[in-house]
Amino acid sequence: MQEYLKTIDQVIAKGPYKDTWASLSAYRTPDWYRKLKFGIFIHWGIYSVPAFANEWYSRNMYIQGTPEFEHHVATYGPQKDFGYKDFIPMFRAEKFDPDAWAKLFAEAGARYVIPVAEHHDGFQMYRSDISHWNAYEMGPHRDVLGELTKSCRALGLETGASSHRVEHWFFMGHGKEFDSDIHEPLQRGDFYWPAMQEGDHQDLYSEPTPTQEFLEDWLVRTCEIIDRYRPRIIYFDWWIQHSAVRPYLKKLAAYYYNRAAEWGQEVVINYKHDAFFFGTAVPDVERGQFAEMKPYFWQTDTSIALNSWCYTDSNVYRPSGDLLRDLVDIVSKNGTLLLNVGPKSDGTISENDARALQEIGAWLKVNGEAIYDTRTWRKYGEGPTQIVEGQFSDGIKKNFTSEDFRFTTSGGYLYAIAMKGSEDGQYCIRSLGEQDASKQANFHGIIRDVQILGEEESPSWSRDEAGLHVRTDARTDLPLVMKIRID
Repeated sequence: MQEYLKTIDQVIAKGPYKDTWASLSAYRTPDWYRKLKFGIFIHWGIYSVPAFANEWYSRNMYIQGTPEFEHHVATYGPQKDFGYKDFIPMFRAEKFDPDAWAKLFAEAGARYVIPVAEHHDGFQMYRSDISHWNAYEMGPHRDVLGELTKSCRALGLETGASSHRVEHWFFMGHGKEFDSDIHEPLQRGDFYWPAMQEGDHQDLYSEPTPTQEFLEDWLVRTCEIIDRYRPRIIYFDWWIQHSAVRPYLKKLAAYYYNRAAEWGQEVVINYKHDAFFFGTAVPDVERGQFAEMKPYFWQTDTSIALNSWCYTDSNVYRPSGDLLRDLVDIVSKNGTLLLNVGPKSDGTISENDARALQEIGAWLKVNGEAIYDTRTWRKYGEGPTQIVEGQFSDGIKKNFTSEDFRFTTSGGYLYAIAMKGSEDGQYCIRSLGEQDASKQANFHGIIRDVQILGEEESPSWSRDEAGLHVRTDARTDLPLVMKIRID
């Protein structure tokens, strides 16, 4: 590890980026990333074997009194006899077909794919020289990240990797509170190490504070992913905002951006909770979105399943129409959507996940020009439905109507997207009416033509002070896209 740390310092010393916020502020979000708009997130690992509750099973099965604890004892026996590590031989991934996954993601209209390389449980889904607890040496005995990266790139999909390793500091710590297979002595290289006491997740100074040994291990693990797989995007989960991690985040960003400069590429880091200085990476909103348009580019990560990021037998799946409306809303506000699927332990993708992706792909095949490579308009939209802003709000049902519109622009056209089709085929877009622009910045352009994407008809339309009135024979419950030519 010490040799790798020296390499990291050397790359930072000779590259254009130094490990300071001042230097990293020269970073600019690349245009290629801004154009993609829709990606796939993948939570797949040992936790898909018990397939119970959610992907935090490895933590919760060691917390006495939780449903996971009780389920584990009843199903597998006491934790001292059957611990989390004993699921590894059961994680065989015998039906994992990376080419089939990549084909499904491409057909869904996704433009980038970010698999979880290492989740909080500490099991690496890739070949590693840092730890033997990885999918290449154990379980399926396959380099999952490497194989999937190759298959996705073959279809023109951009690829990334997600690291949740920092949370492993405390994730297995509750196992020390009773007689289980998690106990001292523990040292670096052990699967459960360090299994420290869990504090307040939002306390930036919570104790026990992650040690230099643990954080250097985190840094080297992440840089190994960068060097071995050259991801275009690195996604970090939330706990990296802890004060102890900050110096290592700067090192990681400088190393990654400098490596990308060596490759002649531009790359992206996703982060949450102001873990990075604003402007040095791309902010992410977990399971939620913004209520208004932002002047900076951002990302939402959410899942097809409401209750879990991984596959479980009790997943509650969102309808594809709701997911599409989220995509449209996010893109209109200068964002991109990273949508998660949770494969089963055998490597198959559930029918519910696959169906949602196929239905999204069918819509994007017709209407993708209003999403991909688009820019924001003067306003993101109009209509009565209000968005609840913030994280973990995706469970709040948004009852969009045919009066709710979202706007994007591309190639000299304005796209007005009705969030739900009207029953009678009539629409009124108030923002495009004949308006006084002598004092306020109202739209005062000339509309030449209106088309409905996916329809051969020429809809009838007219303008007055109330708005742009459009009448079409098209009927749908999904978002309907009007392509408007403006002089």
